[in-house]
Amino acid sequence: MFMTEASSKAETFTGIRTQHLTKRYGKRTVVNGVDIEVHPGEIVGLLGPNGAGKTTTFYMIVGLVPASDGQVIYDNKDVTALPMFKRAQGGIGYLPQEASVFRKLSVEDNIRAIVETLPIARSERDARVAEHLAELHLTHLAKQKAFTLSGGERRRLEITRALVTKPRFILMDEPFSGVDPISVSDVQSIIVSLKARGIGILIMHRMRALIWLTS
Repeated sequence: MFMTEASSKAETFTGIRTQHLTKRYGKRTVVNGVDIEVHPGEIVGLLGPNGAGKTTTFYMIVGLVPASDGQVIYDNKDVTALPMFKRAQGGIGYLPQEASVFRKLSVEDNIRAIVETLPIARSERDARVAEHLAELHLTHLAKQKAFTLSGGERRRLEITRALVTKPRFILMDEPFSGVDPISVSDVQSIIVSLKARGIGILIMHRMRALIWLTS
């Protein structure tokens, strides 16, 4: 079975839920009992000052670090003990704050590197690469090396790489970081379009950038 059954309390829940999520490093508690819910087609903002544990909370939800206490529930299943790749296979995507493209690969090959990991036919892989290049207006940049991209173009490529696995939910860690003001508007529009497609989004950034995005 892919995931273990969660408590009956979440029997009708669809989405991502954390229950009393806690992280300790030695005697230091960096995240203390966080409860979050994200439903399909919903944008939820995670706010707080620097050092409040927002990034660590993201890491626990996607499986980058283990939780000390609490649970991560995904569609009624307890995924707290699952590794990151299993959560990704189940539909939980992650967009890190740090640049995550392969700088020396072309835009097209950056996308193909993710598509090649999927259990689909070669013809479908080629079609999916072309589809996602077009979706976020990257087709004209397909042969360009990733290190030559602007901040906004790079972020569009990173979002595209997150989308090729067809996630149901995406966690975005400061998606407007390193992006010029005009491109911020473009990225905001992309996020709104993902919501319209039914993708649930948990997003962490400064209040001003989130205020009109969140549900």
